[in-house]
Amino acid sequence: MSDTEFTIKTVLAGVLGSGIEPGQIASDADLVDEYGLDSLQMISFLLGIEDAFDLDLDYETLELDHLRSVSQFTEYVTSTSALAAG
Repeated sequence: MSDTEFTIKTVLAGVLGSGIEPGQIASDADLVDEYGLDSLQMISFLLGIEDAFDLDLDYETLELDHLRSVSQFTEYVTSTSALAAG
């Protein structure tokens, strides 16, 4: 597991607040279907990601498919971070 993925899982675990540990979150887990993120939790999650990675997510290019799994969202954050650094 990459550092980026672990950080994403850590933020997600904090938002869920159900005692789940980052290591218990599956990389292929659907953030909405499997963990039941509602709209307020999703906003908290995305703001937490922006804080954790010190970046501004591009909400115009962010699609629901990016949130279908932790690994897909990791790829999106990695590409967004690369664009911001470049």
